[in-house]
Amino acid sequence: MEKEQLKQRVLEALESIRPYLQSDGGDIVFVELTDDMQVKVQLTGACDGCPMSLQTLKGGVEMVVKQKVPEILEVVAVH
Repeated sequence: MEKEQLKQRVLEALESIRPYLQSDGGDIVFVELTDDMQVKVQLTGACDGCPMSLQTLKGGVEMVVKQKVPEILEVVAVH
C-alpha cells in the first residue's frame, strides 16, 4: 500500500482518539510516518509532560492506531 494512503489511515485513527485527549485538556499532533512503519506524534496541552502520557500513548493511542492500521509497528512521542 502506498505510504500516503497509510498516512491518511493513521490520521483518521488519530482523529478518532482526539476527543478523548481533548476531554482531559490535551491533544495529539501527527509528526511523521517513517519508512520503517513508525508513527511519530507530539502530545500537547495537558498531555505534554503528564506522568500518564506514556500510558496514554502506548495503551491508548498506539493500540487504536495499530488496530485501525495493522501495518504500523509502533507509535512514539517526539518533542
